[in-house]
Amino acid sequence: MAFVLPDLPYAKDALVPYMSAETFEFHHGKHHLAYVNKANELAAGTEFESMSLEQAAVATKKTGNQKLFNQIGQIYNHNLFWLSMAPNAGGSRMPGTLEKKIAEDIGGFDALRAALIDKGTTQFGSGWAWLVMDNATGKLEVLNSANAETPLTDNKTPLLTCDVWEHAYYIDYRNARPKFLEAWIDHLANWEFAAAQLEKGPMKIAA
Repeated sequence: MAFVLPDLPYAKDALVPYMSAETFEFHHGKHHLAYVNKANELAAGTEFESMSLEQAAVATKKTGNQKLFNQIGQIYNHNLFWLSMAPNAGGSRMPGTLEKKIAEDIGGFDALRAALIDKGTTQFGSGWAWLVMDNATGKLEVLNSANAETPLTDNKTPLLTCDVWEHAYYIDYRNARPKFLEAWIDHLANWEFAAAQLEKGPMKIAA
C-alpha cells in the first residue's frame, strides 16, 4: 500500500487573503509531495510498506527508523494541516461540544488562542502547534513539536494543527510567524473538523 498525496479539501485560492494559491503550489504541490515520494522509496520492501500512515508513524518511531519516520511524520502532519483549515472559518464560533471542552480543559477560546500563538511562536526552528486530546486522561492540551514529530506517537489524538515551518508562511507573511498564527486562528482554523475528531474519541492505532 503506497503512501499518497491527498487532494486539498478546497481550491488552492479558497483561503485567500490569509493563505495564497502560490503557497499551496509550493507547500502542497512540492514539499508535501516530496515527503510522500521519499517515504515510498524508503518503505519499499520493508514491513512499513503495508502499514497505514498512522501505524507507520508509530512503528518507525518505536523502532528508531528516524529517516523514514521523518517522511511519514511529515505526511501525517501535513494531511492533518490541510484539514485543520477551511474557508470562512476560525474565530471564536465553534461547535458547542468543542467549545464546552475547551472551556473545561483550557479555559475558553481566548486562552486557547493565546496558547496556540505562544506554542507556535516559541517553537524554535521548524515545527508544529497542536490542539490534542490526551488518550489517557481525555483532556485537551495545547502543544508544540519540532520538525516531523507528532503527538500521535505520544498517545495523544491530534484535533488540529498549524504548520510553523517557514515554508508554511514565508511567501505570504515573510518572517512574521506570529501574524501567520493570528490569521490562522482567527480566519482559517477548522473547528468543525476539530469537533469531529473529538467526537471520534481517542485514536486507537493497531500495533
